[in-house]
Amino acid sequence: MVVFDSSVLLLVLDLNAKAPNDPATGETVEKAAERIEYLIENLTADKEKIVIPTPVLSEVLVHAGDALQPYLDTLNGQAAFRIAPFDQKAAIEAALAMSDAIKRGGHRVDAANPDATKTKIKFDRQIVAIAKAEGAHTVYSDDDDVHNYAARADLKAYRTAELDLPPEDPQQSLDFDPTE
Repeated sequence: MVVFDSSVLLLVLDLNAKAPNDPATGETVEKAAERIEYLIENLTADKEKIVIPTPVLSEVLVHAGDALQPYLDTLNGQAAFRIAPFDQKAAIEAALAMSDAIKRGGHRVDAANPDATKTKIKFDRQIVAIAKAEGAHTVYSDDDDVHNYAARADLKAYRTAELDLPPEDPQQSLDFDPTE
């Protein structure tokens, strides 16, 4: 089981979604949507479930506008996806993570950005807590904080830039000039 964060989920749902930047180069990730599509193909072939935490769903739907229902139809219409709530088990996971952070130096101790708001920190920890509660082994996200929290929770985390590109089509078309 894996979890998609909002940056990755948007690349699935919105053809016009802005591709993230590769932290290693600072450049826009090449073929970001294709990488996610290829990832989904591989996860589906491996019979992995893709969990969408309700905080992620909420974040994506905030600016969906008229696309709200099509987004929901896509997620609810594909067996690969499952929307997971922030339930009691996830609340316990989040509370334990926050309590641990406070004991180690404060609620911002693991935040990539020391100026991150408490709300963002709680939100990102909820995403990782849902991943833990659901038994996920991997989180896909382009958010540095989510990566830090996932690592602290012993989950793997990958950015879009780290995903494989789909293989090139071996049946490439040949350009013949009809005038020759």
